[in-house]
Amino acid sequence: MTYSIKGFVETSFSDWPGRVVAVLFLPSCNLRCPFCHNHELVLHPERYPDFPREVILEGLRKRRGWIDGVCLTGGEPTLQPWLPDLIRELKSDRRLTPTGEPLAVKLDTNGTRPEVLENLLGDGLLDYVAMDLKASLKPDRYSALTGVSWGEEQIDRIQASIRILLSGKTDYEFRTTFVPALMDEEEVCDVARRVRGARRYTLQNFNPREALDDRLRKEAPLEPDLLRRMQARVNEIIKVKAEVKVKAKVKAEVKVKAKEHALNSFYFPQP
Repeated sequence: MTYSIKGFVETSFSDWPGRVVAVLFLPSCNLRCPFCHNHELVLHPERYPDFPREVILEGLRKRRGWIDGVCLTGGEPTLQPWLPDLIRELKSDRRLTPTGEPLAVKLDTNGTRPEVLENLLGDGLLDYVAMDLKASLKPDRYSALTGVSWGEEQIDRIQASIRILLSGKTDYEFRTTFVPALMDEEEVCDVARRVRGARRYTLQNFNPREALDDRLRKEAPLEPDLLRRMQARVNEIIKVKAEVKVKAKVKAEVKVKAKEHALNSFYFPQP
């Protein structure tokens, strides 16, 4: 089967908390978030050639024992009808891990296709899910933060995805990109109340570089101290303790492994 994979990063230290992973970028998205920095992949995926399947598999095999899994991101991966087949192929190739166990897979999703998420989890194809919550679960706020029109029916689909993750056994996190020009702290706290009891709700800082809406490229991200304070507040709301970062441990492991591996990363090919 042919998979349309538009980007391949062989080594990432930031896409799965506490793990070193490869990242596959899948094309297209059903949202048009004004702060999106992958908008070329969303709006013009045809401008980028597909990475050959064997190039990806060979890159993963070369890093067997070095990477802990693979992250599937986009775009919105759940739009692709071949997503389950891709994951099954990755998990069935026992040459991708040193022990022969299935490769761990993380999915990044906007939660708009709960039926796909439920099927992937039910089939045991996912080991971690990161679901983006764009704004308060209200049609007008989701419309403003995603660039497309929302009604109650679409919001219900987001709530269905939230319930699937909250009630399931697979590890997960919810996350929101905080854009100071488009939202405030109280909105983030409102989102946190909607996912009370969640394992994690992570706030990400807005990056103005290459934002889809070029007006946002002039906006400054939130000061790190303010973001940390806000994170502490939402942690209290959802009644979980802030997770202890393992950056020091990861850095130490990287220093050891870097001596044994040549790190070459593939990024989006130039159109």
